Amino acid sequence: MDEATLTKLLEKVSSGQSTVEEAVSRLKRLPFADLGFAKVDHHRPLRQGFAEAVYGPGKTPEQCAAIVKELISSSEGRAVILTRATQEQVQAATASNPNGTITLSVPEDPTSISTVTWGCSPPRKSRVAVVTAGTADLPVAREAVATLDALGFTEELVTDVGAAGIHRLVQAMPVLESSQAVIVVAGMEGALATVVAGMVAVPVVAVPTSVGYGAALEGVTALLAMLSSCSPGVCVVGIDNGFGAGCAVARMLP
Repeated sequence: MDEATLTKLLEKVSSGQSTVEEAVSRLKRLPFADLGFAKVDHHRPLRQGFAEAVYGPGKTPEQCAAIVKELISSSEGRAVILTRATQEQVQAATASNPNGTITLSVPEDPTSISTVTWGCSPPRKSRVAVVTAGTADLPVAREAVATLDALGFTEELVTDVGAAGIHRLVQAMPVLESSQAVIVVAGMEGALATVVAGMVAVPVVAVPTSVGYGAALEGVTALLAMLSSCSPGVCVVGIDNGFGAGCAVARMLP
């Protein structure tokens, strides 16, 4: 339940279209629903503007399906998102909750992890560019794109424009310049975030990936480079956290 839905409920009570008892029944589930193994936070849209997501790792397929079902039961026109889901988790969640949209991290590999979304949040005014340094960064970028789409944004994916061939980024500048935010997904030394942030005036959210050879340290080098960027104001999320990047943008933009 978000602020708009709560306002409508109170207006219905005020006008007599809903009884106090009906409103109380709905509000009883507002803080959270206790499933035993999880306390599902129905209050989050009211506090943060978007619903709790379901993080797949560490959960059984049945637990994923049950949490998704509970979130859908009171989604009130907001998207429900399952992240980092295995093939078994996706099958269980979509069997119990039809009409989910599945985004594979590697489309050619049906066993790769997935982001699954049900429904879509109200459309937002902003357009977001998601930019990758290399093809190997695409799985993380796809998670960001799926998250943005579920949260109501219009997004465009720009691929393989890393700093080693900077002329490729120049060609993509019209897309970046027409966007209200840019998510930069890069591994190796993570230089692309600094370059992009030095060329656009909009918020830049940098996502370091675990792509790279030995000294890349599974994303630590890119993470530290992005945190140390000489382009001021770059927002940095955790390694491989495309979902977090999408949520960061949702907090910044209408």
